[in-house]
Amino acid sequence: MNRWLVNRIVESPNWNERKLPVSMVVLHYTGMKSAEEALQRMCDPAAEVSAHYLIDEEGIVTSLVPEEKRAWHAGQSYWRGITDVNSASVGIELANPGHEFGYRPFPEPQMDALLPLLADIMDRHDIPRANVVAHSDIAPARKQDPGEYFDWHRLGELGLALDIPAAKMNLFYDNPGAFYLALERFGYDIADGRAAVRAFQRRWRPMFIDGEIDGEIGGILFELLLERDTGRAR
Repeated sequence: MNRWLVNRIVESPNWNERKLPVSMVVLHYTGMKSAEEALQRMCDPAAEVSAHYLIDEEGIVTSLVPEEKRAWHAGQSYWRGITDVNSASVGIELANPGHEFGYRPFPEPQMDALLPLLADIMDRHDIPRANVVAHSDIAPARKQDPGEYFDWHRLGELGLALDIPAAKMNLFYDNPGAFYLALERFGYDIADGRAAVRAFQRRWRPMFIDGEIDGEIGGILFELLLERDTGRAR
């Protein structure tokens, strides 16, 4: 942890030992009415949830669990063959009411605090851009955070996540199964196909989310796989 990037430390009891090296960052929203309410929950032993960091809407960064420990933020999840995402990731919670309590864009002070923290974590753990993911990416059937208002393009421009590629062509896969296999090859859990498509849309085409496979998201997925296969998507 870079102490210059953290405003306060509030120790959560909700952690255990890692079983894997850190190779991912998972971004969340709290989905609660206030940052203080979220903080209290993540420090409540009975809740059995936590994250490494909480960033409120004013940009105050709170450290809850040391990065060398396994925080409990991902739940049942999967990404690129990893099923114990908690062991392999650093979890960052962004205070936001979420879709249940009045979802809204993430304010500038909050994003300004996230960017250097994320950059520092990625640098220290050598985390590839492709492994900076949304909670909805790793748990598509359960989660939709940080949601369609989160500015992934901004992270992409700064090299802190994969940027959203332009679909150079509409690509219609021969059948839904072919699209799902390509989606799985990119990293998603496709056990619930429609949920996986919604998660992909929320991350890569947030202006229109319907869970239906179409040529535009087919083209976006093709570009992402092309970048990965040519080594440009680290």
